[in-house]
Amino acid sequence: MRFLHTSITVRNMEESLQFYTEVLGLEFERRRTIPENHAEIAFVKDPTSGGRIELTHWDGKDQFDPGEQLDHLAFEVADMDRFLLKVRGQNVRVAKEPFRISGGTNRIAFILDPNDVWIELIEHAPSAG
Repeated sequence: MRFLHTSITVRNMEESLQFYTEVLGLEFERRRTIPENHAEIAFVKDPTSGGRIELTHWDGKDQFDPGEQLDHLAFEVADMDRFLLKVRGQNVRVAKEPFRISGGTNRIAFILDPNDVWIELIEHAPSAG
C-alpha cells in the first residue's frame, strides 16, 4: 500500500488554486470535471516532498460545517478485491464498492476509518504492453 494524496473540499476552485500555488508554492498538476459526482478536482504537488493535495469543489456546495473540509485520504492498493476481503474480515466498513469513473481505467473504492474519515482506495489499471 502506498499513500497517494489528501483531498480537501474547497468553496472556490480558482481562489484555492491561487492560494496553494502562489502563496504556498505548490505546483499545479492537473484539473478535471467529474460529471457523475457533480464535482471538479485539481491536484497540486509539493515539488520537494512530492506530497499531493486534491482540491475538490462540489457543484452547489459553497458552505460547509467546520470539519467538513477534509474530504478523503487516498491510498494505492495492488489488488482491490484481496484488500477489501482482508479489511472486511477486520470489520472495516466499506462506504463505496469498487467502481470506475467514466473515461477512467483505475478501480476506486472507499472505506471508513473508525472516525468516519473516508479512505479512497485506488487500484491502477495494468499497463498495456
